[in-house]
Amino acid sequence: MEKAIANYLCSTCNQPIKLESQLLEPSAVEEAIGFVSSRHQSNSSSRLHGTGSVPTGGQSQSRPGVTDSFVMLSQSQLKGLGSDDHSRLILSHRLRVVSKLFDMASAISDVEHPLCHDCADELGMKLDKRLSEVRKEKDTYAEYLAKLQEEEKAGSQPSKVDLDAILAQEKQSIQLLLDLESEKDALVDELHELESELLQLEQLETNYWLEVNQLQTSMDRHREEREALVRKNDYMTKQLDVLRKTNVYNDTFRIWHDGAFGTINGFRLGRLKSQIVDWSEINAGMGQALLLLDTLAAKLNFTFKTYRVVPMGSFSRIERIEPDKASFELYGSGIPFWNRRFDGALVAFLNCLQQLGDYAELKDVKFRLPYRISKDKIGDTSIRVQVSNEEGWTRALKFTLINLKWLLAFSCNQTTASK
Repeated sequence: MEKAIANYLCSTCNQPIKLESQLLEPSAVEEAIGFVSSRHQSNSSSRLHGTGSVPTGGQSQSRPGVTDSFVMLSQSQLKGLGSDDHSRLILSHRLRVVSKLFDMASAISDVEHPLCHDCADELGMKLDKRLSEVRKEKDTYAEYLAKLQEEEKAGSQPSKVDLDAILAQEKQSIQLLLDLESEKDALVDELHELESELLQLEQLETNYWLEVNQLQTSMDRHREEREALVRKNDYMTKQLDVLRKTNVYNDTFRIWHDGAFGTINGFRLGRLKSQIVDWSEINAGMGQALLLLDTLAAKLNFTFKTYRVVPMGSFSRIERIEPDKASFELYGSGIPFWNRRFDGALVAFLNCLQQLGDYAELKDVKFRLPYRISKDKIGDTSIRVQVSNEEGWTRALKFTLINLKWLLAFSCNQTTASK
């Protein structure tokens, strides 16, 4: 057999083991049988004399001897076989012998066999370490034994003085022990008292932190309420500022322009050849303008002289109260005769607007109307329908609305300043 045979696994790492062909040679097998038999007999005699380790469990039963573990074939038995049968029989017989040897080697030691090279090296290092420890332990015991033998040789009976001293020391030690036990009992009682006091303190601490948590929760709730109130106050303050800055008159009487026309609340005032505005729209716009003039006079606590305004929407009028009473309708129809009365109302409207502008200038010397009024003219343009052309009349009405817008801004500033 020239090749290594791999039929075994390492009992420690379960790695496959390749048995060298020399292990199956008859000389190696006989040498191994002799070594295992001698170790087995040595272990048996040790157990009989009580010097060996006591086996436990399954090891209490005697293991079979080496000669009982396998059968050796004689040369005569081997000669009767063919060459192939002879080789197979020898190989299988030697494999069984090796298996039995591994089992017996495992039985006489604390290590399972077979082992691979790495596991055998590791086992060898462990055994070397154990041998070193046993040698150190043996040297320690030997030194202690030699010390005991020297003390025994040099030993003598103690004298009476030494005995009395020892007894006195013993009595003193006993008294000290009693004192220490009494002190221990006192310390135990004190410890119990301290533990009781500690429990009380822990309870007080627990109650304290509960109160702290409740107070913190209450503070957090009050803080949240306060922050909510602050936010609400800020919001209300901003809303108040917005309301203070809000001019309800600007929203109620929106004066603007639409090309050449001045507008109030969307109603155009004036007429052009290119854009014919219906008289109903003009009348509605003049009614809104007269209502704004009356509202501004009431807001500024001003009373018109000579005239009294009567805003009535599209059918508003202005009444002259002195020197002779008369009533002028502030709405037109396109009829020439009717336009004369409409022109009288427009001139009266300008007169009232001029009175309110003069009153504003008295209250604020810096205030001036953008377009000066003189009798029936505003900004050098007559407001009469029969005198001016359509473009001039439209422009005069636009200037009138601009003066009204300035008086509206003046009244709002006066209200804000008084607040």
